[in-house]
Amino acid sequence: MLEISSKTNLLEKNSYKYSLQDVAEPNLQRDVYSYGTVPKVAFNHRRVPLNMPEEIWITDTSLRDGQQSVEPYTVEQIVNIYKLLSRLGGPYGIIRQTEFFVYSKKDRQALEKCMELGLKFPEITSWIRASKEDFKLVRDLGIRETGILVSCSDYHIFKKMKMTRSQVLDYYLGTVKDAFDAGVIPRCHLEDITRADFYGFVVPFVNELQALSRQAGIPVKIRACDTMGYGVPYTEAALPRSVAGIIYGLQHYSDVPSECLEWHGHNDFCKAVANASTAWLYGACAVNCSLLGIGERTGNIPLEAMVFEYASLRGSLDGMNPTVITEIAEYFEKDIGYKIPPMTPFVGANFNSTRAGVHADGLMKDAEIYTIFDTEKLLNRPATVEVGKTSGAAGIAYWINQHYRLKDGQKLEKHDPLVEQLKAWVDKEYEDGRVTMIAHSELLEKIQEFAPGRFPKE
Repeated sequence: MLEISSKTNLLEKNSYKYSLQDVAEPNLQRDVYSYGTVPKVAFNHRRVPLNMPEEIWITDTSLRDGQQSVEPYTVEQIVNIYKLLSRLGGPYGIIRQTEFFVYSKKDRQALEKCMELGLKFPEITSWIRASKEDFKLVRDLGIRETGILVSCSDYHIFKKMKMTRSQVLDYYLGTVKDAFDAGVIPRCHLEDITRADFYGFVVPFVNELQALSRQAGIPVKIRACDTMGYGVPYTEAALPRSVAGIIYGLQHYSDVPSECLEWHGHNDFCKAVANASTAWLYGACAVNCSLLGIGERTGNIPLEAMVFEYASLRGSLDGMNPTVITEIAEYFEKDIGYKIPPMTPFVGANFNSTRAGVHADGLMKDAEIYTIFDTEKLLNRPATVEVGKTSGAAGIAYWINQHYRLKDGQKLEKHDPLVEQLKAWVDKEYEDGRVTMIAHSELLEKIQEFAPGRFPKE
């Protein structure tokens, strides 16, 4: 039967109505997921249309998923992280929500202190187990929305839950009814969606959720969770690993509106950022992230990376303040004691630092040659050099100019006598067998030795 589609305004065949396929044995999709080999990526050569929503935003799980991978934060640290998130996200709430645990006294205390701040963004939500007691706890705290874990792959349904598809569907539908009865918006976390039978379970399950939502008059949100990082951003890839296919299917066959659709990814195969961007491009309004990518195993989608992905895709930061990213990195390292790997984009010590003399020479001529953007303006982090075996005179000169914040007309060139003396000393160090970088304190000491009084003593 043909009818006009309200989504495309085109004459289309009625969408196939998928029903639950209640199988006797779990479909573990061994053709793709053979445990003893690297998981395969299959292609079906089907393209789905780009469908960027009018608005896109970021949600945060630093205080939930992120906290599962580090020493528990103190109440003060949670409050400070929340305030930093608010400043980073800006007045328009590009960082729209953040989720909290609610089980311990400490978690509830931190949540209540954050609520007392009265900040509009990010909105405080929670994450709970599928139980009536948990819904009562959320309602009593005055939280409008909560996440609920709803496993959707046969790996979880059969092996973890010890249920059949029909049993787990009934169980989770009852859980969502409890949320509606409590007047709470349920955000259903479809765990392990990239190993699930998409049309045999996911679509029929989400269709049932949508029916309950219409009956209750309360929206239901869908978080597509790439729990093991199996998702791929490639066009024409086949389900269940296709991110574009998952987003398209949830919209086209389950009528999930973009504003109720969210992507949650992990970085096991180094695809977290690319997959999140794909989710935006193909119709999800929200991507769920964690500061510094901190999360289980290899981590979550790094929130700071999606700030720059947002600006790349939209052409504007829309009120976000990326200089706060540097404050966040410093807070995690100095106050929380989290060591950021130096090569980490945007926040690592080596992000906009070079040890190569030829690069330092380019930086001296024009920072744009070897810097991805104006890092001093956007991140409050000027490009730097580390002095070592390959730094050359240009690297030493650049280090001095940056350290003493010398202005044009004051800056040293690489043929300055002081620079030549320092280079000779550095070269001798490595000729004598040194294998470590030159410490800043050593450079400062030698500068005072070779040119006493030229620069302030530190």
